[in-house]
Amino acid sequence: MKPEEIEENAAPALGEPLGVEFGNTRYAVRGDVREGLSGAGPLAGWLRAHAAAFGDGLAEAAVRELAETELGRFVALRDAIRDLARRAVHGDEPSPDSLAVLNAAAAAAPRWPRLDLAPPGIAEETAAPPVDAVLAAIARSAIEILGGPLRADLRACGGPGCVLFFVKQHPRREWCSPGCGNRARVSRHYERHRGAR
Repeated sequence: MKPEEIEENAAPALGEPLGVEFGNTRYAVRGDVREGLSGAGPLAGWLRAHAAAFGDGLAEAAVRELAETELGRFVALRDAIRDLARRAVHGDEPSPDSLAVLNAAAAAAPRWPRLDLAPPGIAEETAAPPVDAVLAAIARSAIEILGGPLRADLRACGGPGCVLFFVKQHPRREWCSPGCGNRARVSRHYERHRGAR
């Protein structure tokens, strides 16, 4: 993509694991559902906003190679993650179609560790094109959440009109953000007082 084609990312960033953040690119503003992946520009903005999660300049490399025709792959992965998260939150069986999309994205870019000696450390390597590697990283994150211990802490936000997911990191957390918590409390207060009249 050319730099002038890149738009800012409008999807909320809540500091959740990468797979949840990506699933939250479908979000709501005052109950109106919005599409955070409406084109290659917003997708590039999202990738840049989350570049640290990919490491080693992978997000920037993917942005340079990103074509409008690849947007469908990202939207399909996002929708599969949302479907699987929704089913996990409600205790339903996962959809075979969504599982297939998620697993195919994860398999698109095999990776392996490489030992660096100066300074000593471990780096991740892949021979896949950057777009495939980014899709695979997002899919792996979602797999770790949906198939690991964090699955028990995955929640759908209870805020009025909110469609976001979050990983519950505090026993009292009920909402994706303080804003949703405030809206939920105001709504409950309104309903109590309206019923008393």
